[in-house]
Amino acid sequence: MAEERFSKQETLEMRQRLIGQSCRLFYSEDPVKIVKARGQYLFDENGKRYLDCISNVQHVGHCHPAITKAATAQMDLLNANSRFLHDNIVLYADRLAATLPKKLSVFYFVNSGSEANDLALRLAEQYTQHEDVIVLDHAYHGHLKSLIDISPYKFRKLAGQKEWVHVVCKYIKLLVCKLQKKKNWTPACLKDCKLSFQAPLPDTYRGIYREDHPNPGQAYADTVKDLIEEIIRKGRKIAAFFAESLPSVGGQIILPQGYSSKVAEYVRTAGGLFVADEIQTGFGRAGTHFWAFQLQGEDFCPDIVTMGKPMGNGHPLACVATTVEIAGAFTANGVEYFNTFGGNPVSCAIGLAVLDVIEKEDLRGNAIRVGTHLIDLLKKLQEKHEIIGDVRGIGLFVGLELVTDRQNKTPGTKTAAWVAKRLKEEDQICVSTDGPWESVLKFKPPMCFSMEDAELVVRCIDRILTDMKANDLKLQNEDI
Repeated sequence: MAEERFSKQETLEMRQRLIGQSCRLFYSEDPVKIVKARGQYLFDENGKRYLDCISNVQHVGHCHPAITKAATAQMDLLNANSRFLHDNIVLYADRLAATLPKKLSVFYFVNSGSEANDLALRLAEQYTQHEDVIVLDHAYHGHLKSLIDISPYKFRKLAGQKEWVHVVCKYIKLLVCKLQKKKNWTPACLKDCKLSFQAPLPDTYRGIYREDHPNPGQAYADTVKDLIEEIIRKGRKIAAFFAESLPSVGGQIILPQGYSSKVAEYVRTAGGLFVADEIQTGFGRAGTHFWAFQLQGEDFCPDIVTMGKPMGNGHPLACVATTVEIAGAFTANGVEYFNTFGGNPVSCAIGLAVLDVIEKEDLRGNAIRVGTHLIDLLKKLQEKHEIIGDVRGIGLFVGLELVTDRQNKTPGTKTAAWVAKRLKEEDQICVSTDGPWESVLKFKPPMCFSMEDAELVVRCIDRILTDMKANDLKLQNEDI
């Protein structure tokens, strides 16, 4: 174990003094000080090992030797401004192109997912000559000011919603419009629709259209169509519809089939573009497909795809992929675009190594096998514990939603936090929570996560929930 410069308490005190306090730590009450990592494991200053279910950034595993070797070899040879001609950037772009639909053939390399999404906004605005953007409720697309403006997860805590941003959550208004078309409608009808407030996403568990709906994908897409019509009535024009291919901050949501293709049809008819945010979910996390948007069918292709986090396995590397036509419009504005570090030789060498590891170690296959096993085990746990409201996911993108009342789907916010805390303290398993009510335990581990890891996690959750039931532990003031 490497020698520490400071004790854990000294490090924490220095951080509190020197680092902005809005930069929060995991487990802020008792943070874990990590000094080493390998694969899916983290090691603290005392050598204690933690199982990492959080770090989707270290996509192929912490400190993978092939990634380290590629980085150090290229760093020893050359790293330079990406405006010099070099093979790595074109080799990497060519490898990425092979994973995407042929139409997505032009690449812009940047350093972070936030940079990628900001550039996607610029591309869409330049191509369409429109400004307005449609996003899903509770969406998060990055920390730049331009992206806070299109991230309800953030802007609701700040200055609020801009006039040019339209969130697909106006269900009460849309629902009233639909109800008014029915005979015998009265305002009292809304009393039976209280859950419409809880439909921020195409969520078939607690949204307005659920598992029993004959075509939830079409129904949710039609809410976007209604919103588009409302925007047009205001005399405004749409530049883009922005959505994560699998909404993560929203609670590990799996979009219903047909949703994206119908939304794309409506958005394009209105003159806008469909932007797929793959920053959390790309590079094979879904297992069955390299990109999560491909889950929506072979015929579906976004106009712009943004990627980041897993690309560099922890190295700052991100990208925007788009069409020749959209890239051409961006070039035609006469303003040169360059990114000093985006696509530099070292970043691209690391990106190429990540692609090699995904292929050589069959990490997509591992995501299918281990993810399916994890979901199956969690569903068996759901039969045993009433507090588990829903299990959802695909590959190594999995959510376990806790509720205090299954029938009413009351979010188990405090319970989820309690389970995550006990997993860390008693079992050295790092899990975080998400969703509109922070009631979803989310699993996005490194892709080398094993069957044994999955079984360990489920055993520990089972023990904690059993203990809560045996001791009749009720956490007060659940957030609804």
